[in-house]
Amino acid sequence: MTAPEFSRPIALDTLGDAPRRIAIEANAAERTALGRRFGLLALDALSAEADLVRSGDSVTATGRIKAAVAQSCVASGAPVPQTIDEPFEIAFRAQSAAAQPDEEIELDAGEMDVVFYDGGAVDLGEAAAETLVLALDPYPRAPDADARG
Repeated sequence: MTAPEFSRPIALDTLGDAPRRIAIEANAAERTALGRRFGLLALDALSAEADLVRSGDSVTATGRIKAAVAQSCVASGAPVPQTIDEPFEIAFRAQSAAAQPDEEIELDAGEMDVVFYDGGAVDLGEAAAETLVLALDPYPRAPDADARG
């Protein structure tokens, strides 16, 4: 597995039961790599701010992601700009020692924003990148798409 393009590991031993505010921002090279990974025409900005709270081996991150992207119109291929400003809440949980790397894990509907981690840190950058891709319009369409086609 390759390293995430936008990695911001936060050591567990720096977190406690009081919220710790962390702000992160992707640099130009990270945005270019993420844009390639997610099939974007452009990723002009990506930042996140979150309060992290630790309880045992679990960490909760509550915050907001902001991004400026351009996707390709599904009908015409023209650039479709999108501004993303989304709240998020992510629960980081320790990967079970008994779990196999490719093993499927069943989650309840209320647990869909769970990220499993291995080791002594959670990666807020990769979590922000995954939150970004979930916030993207799955079928971006330029306003004049029908006129172009």
